[in-house]
Amino acid sequence: MPVPDRTTAAKPRMITVGGVCDSLIFAVDELPPLPGKVLASKLVHIVDGMALSAGFAFVRLGGEAQVCARVGDDHVGRTARESLAAEGLDTSSLRSVAGAKTSVAVTLIERTGHRLVVPYHDEAVDKSPTWLPLDDIARADILHCDTRWVEGAEYAMRAARERGVTTMLDGDVAPLEVLRRLVPLADYAVFSDGGLSIYAGCDDVDTALRRVAAEHDGHVGASCGERGYVWCEDGEIRSVPAPAVEVIDTLSAGDVFHGALALALMEGRGVRDAARFACAAASLKCTRFGGRLGCPTRPEVDACVRATYGAD
Repeated sequence: MPVPDRTTAAKPRMITVGGVCDSLIFAVDELPPLPGKVLASKLVHIVDGMALSAGFAFVRLGGEAQVCARVGDDHVGRTARESLAAEGLDTSSLRSVAGAKTSVAVTLIERTGHRLVVPYHDEAVDKSPTWLPLDDIARADILHCDTRWVEGAEYAMRAARERGVTTMLDGDVAPLEVLRRLVPLADYAVFSDGGLSIYAGCDDVDTALRRVAAEHDGHVGASCGERGYVWCEDGEIRSVPAPAVEVIDTLSAGDVFHGALALALMEGRGVRDAARFACAAASLKCTRFGGRLGCPTRPEVDACVRATYGAD
C-alpha cells in the first residue's frame, strides 16, 4: 500500500468523497416512546457526513482535506459551503446540483449516548461522478470514501488506484451490493462492526476479519466501540483497546476514528500506533456533545495516547 514520503514539512492531504447533510442535533434525557414529545437541553446545527467528518478530524488533528460532494443549489447548500470553508476545509469540489435539495437530518441523542437519526436525501441529486477532480485526487496523499454515494466512491477509488494514491473506505452499515463494489478497491478497508458483519456474513468480529482478509490484498480492520480497533495481520487478529471514557455522544466517533487513523498512517506510523492515536481521538470525541464538533485537538489526543498506552 503506498504511503507518501514525509521528508518534507508539507501537511498530509486527504480527499473525501461521500454524502453531505445539513444537521440539527438535539440532546435529550431519553428517547420517548411513540406517540410522544421530548424537550431538548442542547442544540447544535452543523453540516456533516461520514467522509466529510473524517476530513474535518484530519484537519483538526494536523492535515489538510478537500471535500468532494453534492449539495442542492438552495440556501442550505450555500450556507453549507460557507460553514465548511470557515472550518478550514477545502470546498472547491463541493458541487451544487441545479434543482436539487441539500440533504438534511435530525438527530436525537439521549444521555447514554444512544441516538436516533432521521435523514432525508433528495433523489433528484445527480449521481454522476464524472465531474470529480481527478488531478486533485492524483496529488493527494489519501482518498477517503464513505458508502453514501457509491457511484462517486467507486469512480474516485478506481482513479486513485490507477494514480498510486492510497485509498481508505469507511465500511459502515450499507447494502451488501454496495460494500461488494467498494471494499475490493480499498487499500485500507476500515469497517464498523455492523458493516463488517454485513460484508462477511458473520457476527463474530475475529472470524469475519479473517474471512475478509483471506480475499483482500490490503488492510482489513474494524472499529468496535469499547473494544477499540481490531484488525487482521498475516492471518493473526490484533487489537488496540479504546481508552475508558464517560460516553455522552457517539455521533461521528467512527468518522473521527477514520480521519485520525488516516492522518497517523500518512504521517508514517505503523498500524498499531495509528490505531492507538485513532482510538484516543474517537474516545475523547465521545465525551463531548455535538457530533464531529467534539473532535479533540492534537495535544489532547497525544496526551490521551501517553496516558492510556504509555510512551513506547
